[in-house]
Amino acid sequence: MRRVLSILAVVATLAACGAAPSPEQGQGEPVRMRAEVLEALPHDPEAFTQGLELSGGTLYEGTGLVGRSTVRAGPVGEEPDVVVSLPEPLFGEGITVVGDRVWQLTWRSGIAVERDATTLRERRRVGYTGEGWGLCHQRGRDRLVMSDGSSVLTFRDPATFAETGTVRVTDGAEPVDQLNELECVGDAVYANVWQTDEIVRIDPSSGAVTARIDASGLLDPAERQNADVLNGIAATGRDGQFLVTGKLWPKMFRVRFVRMA
Repeated sequence: MRRVLSILAVVATLAACGAAPSPEQGQGEPVRMRAEVLEALPHDPEAFTQGLELSGGTLYEGTGLVGRSTVRAGPVGEEPDVVVSLPEPLFGEGITVVGDRVWQLTWRSGIAVERDATTLRERRRVGYTGEGWGLCHQRGRDRLVMSDGSSVLTFRDPATFAETGTVRVTDGAEPVDQLNELECVGDAVYANVWQTDEIVRIDPSSGAVTARIDASGLLDPAERQNADVLNGIAATGRDGQFLVTGKLWPKMFRVRFVRMA
């Protein structure tokens, strides 16, 4: 009996060791990464970028500022084929594509605009409470993930926009706030951290930050003169590559996130 118990104890210990998640899975210290540039692409330097998403080969971009807010769609690195303006006094924020629809947030108006993904024409408006910053569609869970500039992510129904839950984002015990533009990739959510050159990767099931990505130095000093903050991240679906840009940036970059030595 003692031998059996000893064997069982060893098996349990090995199983526990094998089940322990790595930092890549959302436990322990976040992985430190940087953005490695693969290609520089043109970007409208007058676009106050609030949302960026690549879907079916079409790049969708939402821009902000009252009287200048738009939603655009077209080929990557080229002039958009479709541009639709958001009427005053609405201030456009994050966007995401859900099938044949695009959801667009507004900053402080408490209005989400549902649009046709092809024409970008408005279909309807839905109200919500609080500010709207970033938005993405987590396809595996079929839910929207929304940020409001705090450390809280809100989950919403992609058909009705009704709230279905929340999670607080933390690095260890510390909350991570100023979460802005979002990109859902598989089970992870990537978020620009407002007023920084950092992107964080989040496990939305727990709120744990699993990676901190340094995206500094993409623009040279001359290009930064009239540019605002980093804001805009879109997965390309190719070998972990992303498109990143910022508000009033003259360039967009195709990058991959590589682990720091």
